[in-house]
Amino acid sequence: MTIMHIELKDRTAIVTGSTAGIGRAIAEGLARAGASVVINGRSQERVEATLRQMRTLLPNAILKGIVADVSTAQGCAALIASVPEADILINNAGTAHPNGFFEQTDEEWLDLFQTNVLSAVRLSRHYLMKMKANGWGRVIFISSESALNIPKEMIDYGVSKSALLGVSRGLAELVAGSGVTVNAVLPGPTRSESLSAWMAESAQEHGISPAQAEHDFLETMRPTSLLQRFSTTEEVANMVVYVASQQASATTGAALRVDGGVVRTIA
Repeated sequence: MTIMHIELKDRTAIVTGSTAGIGRAIAEGLARAGASVVINGRSQERVEATLRQMRTLLPNAILKGIVADVSTAQGCAALIASVPEADILINNAGTAHPNGFFEQTDEEWLDLFQTNVLSAVRLSRHYLMKMKANGWGRVIFISSESALNIPKEMIDYGVSKSALLGVSRGLAELVAGSGVTVNAVLPGPTRSESLSAWMAESAQEHGISPAQAEHDFLETMRPTSLLQRFSTTEEVANMVVYVASQQASATTGAALRVDGGVVRTIA
């Protein structure tokens, strides 16, 4: 029996928005597989804290921290200037918050798209060309099951994640046959820093435990979940690390769900 061993030594990986949550777990997973990993965040304090934590966990890992707000063109340019080439780009930076569609302004829609969509577009535009020239590369967009099940309380978020699916598939078509793959990964409800904080607030508001708040969320907001619990950030990261590997060389142009079966489709 052949046991799959993912080896990313000599590969450089950039993970945007990687000081917490899914991005942090992806960065650690890639580092454990041997990749040199670029940690990115908007705050010097959080980037440095993440580097300290990961160096304690993985003393032999090759890590670099870049403070840059990739929701802006200037922030993307700063990241590119610090790391001109990469073998693996994980477009993870994103934000979400409940809102009312009828109360939202154009500026709020545009701000969210700058973070969730245009950050990925700008960075892919730079790094993908270099990957294509080198004959190998991986670009992975962190989308969401909300791209397929648009939540009425966060329509802007769902639409932005749908947009990532379109960009991902289009770029896969653009680099066909080059040795570069482009894919999207769609997490479902995940026990990340942001969603856990939301559950803690809900628990406090209703006088229940965070575990009960999580259960109630799934029952009312994601009743189609087959997992019937939140995924862990590590479970999402495991999919991303695989897709970033040589073993996933025949997977491209795909939307890969780690949603706990929330989306009711077999395709």
